[in-house]
Amino acid sequence: MPEYLTPGVYIEEIERGPRPIEGVPTSTAAFLGETERGPLRPRLVTSFSEYRRWFGDVFRDNRYLPLAVNGFFENGGQRVYICRIVGDGATTASGVFGDFTVTAVGPGEWGRHVSVHIRDSSTKGPNGPVGFRLTLAYWPTLPSAPYDPIDPNNRRRIPRPSHVEDFDDLSIDPNSADFYTKRLIDANTNAPISGLAAITPTTDTTNGPEQTGVDGRFLDQDGADDTNPLGDDDYKGLIAGNRMEISGIAALEQDPYRDVALVYAPFPRANADAINRAVIDHCELQRYRFAVMDTAENAEPSDIDPRSGIFETQYAATYSPWLRISDPISGARRVSPPGGHVLGVYARSDSERAVFKAPANETVRGALDLRFDIDERTQATMNPRGVNAIRRFPGRGIRVWGARTLSSNTLWKYVSVRRLFIFLERSIYEGTQWVVFEPNDERLWARVKDTIRLFLRSQWRQGAMIGETEDRAFFITCDRTTMTQDDILNGRLICEIGIAPVRPAEFVIFRIFQNTAEAQR
Repeated sequence: MPEYLTPGVYIEEIERGPRPIEGVPTSTAAFLGETERGPLRPRLVTSFSEYRRWFGDVFRDNRYLPLAVNGFFENGGQRVYICRIVGDGATTASGVFGDFTVTAVGPGEWGRHVSVHIRDSSTKGPNGPVGFRLTLAYWPTLPSAPYDPIDPNNRRRIPRPSHVEDFDDLSIDPNSADFYTKRLIDANTNAPISGLAAITPTTDTTNGPEQTGVDGRFLDQDGADDTNPLGDDDYKGLIAGNRMEISGIAALEQDPYRDVALVYAPFPRANADAINRAVIDHCELQRYRFAVMDTAENAEPSDIDPRSGIFETQYAATYSPWLRISDPISGARRVSPPGGHVLGVYARSDSERAVFKAPANETVRGALDLRFDIDERTQATMNPRGVNAIRRFPGRGIRVWGARTLSSNTLWKYVSVRRLFIFLERSIYEGTQWVVFEPNDERLWARVKDTIRLFLRSQWRQGAMIGETEDRAFFITCDRTTMTQDDILNGRLICEIGIAPVRPAEFVIFRIFQNTAEAQR
């Protein structure tokens, strides 16, 4: 209670009534897989060009993550965290350049393809250069010696680096706004701003860094790949071997990535079942995430039965067949797993309609052809098994033509129903944190009910629930019928919420008959 010790007029601000609940994001995705290069810490990218800056171009050896990312953005996706996966035996390349040690941002042999130039800054002061200039370049194909990529005289030299970063006027003064640590490290996330390398002092730099030659050199220490096939432990991010940084699924469980609602690992080259199971286990444990998984490229759609194995779950869906697409870099025809494109459809459907609209009967943008053509007879065997078809329709293009989860429980057989409950549960959870440690009495119960009712009412009006009236669409109970005296004495507030979700019209039936009676006006 406030204290009033002197005469006067006092104005107080108090809270009454419900607090608004804000809906949580539903279309932020996380993709896990192998990339050409880049950091291990999950990195948010918002376009395919940004993906290329951090993780390189379309990769070789049927590693499908770049194709999946491009398909995601092409179909309407906007935000995806890239979780680069490497084996335990991968090491990080580095090199000593004068007073600095330069280290690649992530492990792998790719780091030995990074060249480093350190020279005087281009800005000159009364006493000479104001600082130093750092130029980093990545070369997919190594030249006989690294040349300066920003020198105009080298514009026509080949091979060319695929990515160049130039940091000019860097300072060694910690009080300067251009202090190299401030320019190269994000102060909010402590993540490197450079997509190639990080720089740290090797010795005392108070008298300025030792200058190198203009030609520079590559990172020549360490930098090796793990040649063993990736397993589920690598995807889980269990730290072992030479890796000291948390990655993969373990990293996604940290708080900075709480907005992730969709998880996907493009079909891996080996250990596919174990890796997909690890992704599904993660979504089931988190409860607020949904997974999409691929079938094998050559699997006949009519023979696929994921529920007969280890994939019985309400937190995942699978799609078949694979797609034929155009390589986003070369333009050549390539085969791609459908998951990335499908998650883009999820994001587009959420944005244009809502999470309760089934992400089906939607065009798959960027799909030129299908690995297998699926007709009604084939889909009749796929649908009951929870395998969603991607089909070609004359005049309508290639479309997602299924909306089922991998659950045999009919209450949770539709993707849109499962994702609607994920959205509602997470939104209510996030929006009622203020309740903790409030006095647990009738006034709090009424306020909690009003808070949730306003949120569910808005969702019902948008079409998320079935029912002509609000009472038929949902109910909220939070009183002594849901709590015993023992619950109250032990600090438990129990609120029961019932929801009638809208379900997709999967089978549309028109009954037409011949009316022999005389037509009447």
